[in-house]
Amino acid sequence: MITIEKQPWQEMVAHAQTTYPDECCGAMLGSVDGGDKLVRIAMILENVSEGSQAARYELRPEDLLKADREARKQGMDLVGIYHSHPDCGAYFSETDLKNSCPWYSFVVLSIRNGEFDHANSWLPNAEQTEAEKEELVY
Repeated sequence: MITIEKQPWQEMVAHAQTTYPDECCGAMLGSVDGGDKLVRIAMILENVSEGSQAARYELRPEDLLKADREARKQGMDLVGIYHSHPDCGAYFSETDLKNSCPWYSFVVLSIRNGEFDHANSWLPNAEQTEAEKEELVY
């Protein structure tokens, strides 16, 4: 289960609405206790995907390392990554799966016509061949 505190949740939704109709992306910092995760900080990261960003996001490895360093500096963990899906559902696409890291939670926010619609969290397996839905509380 992943729980996102009110402040980071509002920041994630606002980020997704601001970048609409393009995809946004960011890191979620907090704590991990077994299967329970708590997100306390949303860290906006740049979508560096070349070409249209309406259906794709890409993170620079150094930005992920920066997020991990920031989490450690604050005594936290890098819990996962969030990104948006403009005008479609909060599913975990084949591209998302292929580019995932199995030790992170992946929160996908569906933004329809510029407004938040729904969200899901996904946990990819070690082989990056499938992802199961994770309980999401926000």
